Amino acid sequence: MNQNGFSPIGNMSNICVARNSKRGRVSSYDKTGGNDDRMYIEPGDTAIIADLKGAGCITHIWMTMMNEGFKPEENNFRKTLLKFYWDNEENPSVEVPIGDFFGMGHGMSKNFVSAPLQMSPEDGKGFNSWWPMPYGERALLKVKNECDTTLILYFYIDYEIYEKLPEDRLRFHAQWRREVPTDGKDESEFNSHRDWLFEGENKNGKGNYVVLEALGKGHYCGCHVNIHNLNTSSLWDWPGEGDDMIFIDGEPFPPRLYGTGTEDYVNMAWCPTQEYSAPYHGLILGGLHNWKGLITYYRYHIADPIMFEKEIKVTIEHGHNNHRNDDWSTTAYWYQTEPHMKFPEMRPVNERLPIVTDDFIWEGKVKLPDKK
Repeated sequence: MNQNGFSPIGNMSNICVARNSKRGRVSSYDKTGGNDDRMYIEPGDTAIIADLKGAGCITHIWMTMMNEGFKPEENNFRKTLLKFYWDNEENPSVEVPIGDFFGMGHGMSKNFVSAPLQMSPEDGKGFNSWWPMPYGERALLKVKNECDTTLILYFYIDYEIYEKLPEDRLRFHAQWRREVPTDGKDESEFNSHRDWLFEGENKNGKGNYVVLEALGKGHYCGCHVNIHNLNTSSLWDWPGEGDDMIFIDGEPFPPRLYGTGTEDYVNMAWCPTQEYSAPYHGLILGGLHNWKGLITYYRYHIADPIMFEKEIKVTIEHGHNNHRNDDWSTTAYWYQTEPHMKFPEMRPVNERLPIVTDDFIWEGKVKLPDKK
């Protein structure tokens, strides 16, 4: 605790330290004393779920949702947007579809555990965020319903109240991006399938998928990557082979943070398919036979944040030398000074929806290939 009454966020190493801040909570509880403990948001409406005045820090968010008639509307996790604003800023610091914000893409939920984000039973529909979100004057949290039916939202927003926020506290940011299909190459341009997958030289990184571009001082804390393999070939069809390239403070190519492959960036090996959850990296959805269908990885730089003084550009190849044409989406998480660079305009709802193919079925279930 410092002289302003600020206490460090609790963890196992400092939970025994005396604290002088106060605990607060906003929830969707029934203000009449009844049991209608939820918020109803009509189609097209934006609701304020929290408007916190003064200095503080959001320490935990829990949410779950359903639609009219207590039935899930298809793709409701992509149709519902979270928008968070700090300290009366004009442009949101968080603008992400709700499912993607809590760590899983493809408009799906699925049980998984990481340090900052968790989807909990039943079927991953209990959403949890543990990202600290400090603010000096105000925290304004909004939810926009772009579903076709009424959104039924339950939530807890837990926070700490301070006399004053220390000046060195950066603001939390999260941004969603998608490229579908990625700007790759037609396989017919190559001598062989193998050449399409493995050959060619990337000498500038300009065609890479962009996870994040930010201006200011801060540190990048990671992302989750969702890939829908759109290739129809029956040949070896691993959609990775893309190197991560992270450009810091305007440095030229090659950047000093240059990786060796998609699965390597997420701390795995040898084109993985086994689902796995660790505190800072994991494979939530492993795809089908020959890596067809849907894949979701995460890599959180919490023990090893990537610092920048003026700017950062986080990129990764979509296939070696950006040859592949798949459906990529990501959510990036980072902390930085304000003001932040205005985000790219959020895609309209019809451009956020997953592509439905024979290997994709709603509710996170996939159809296995028929056995011959």
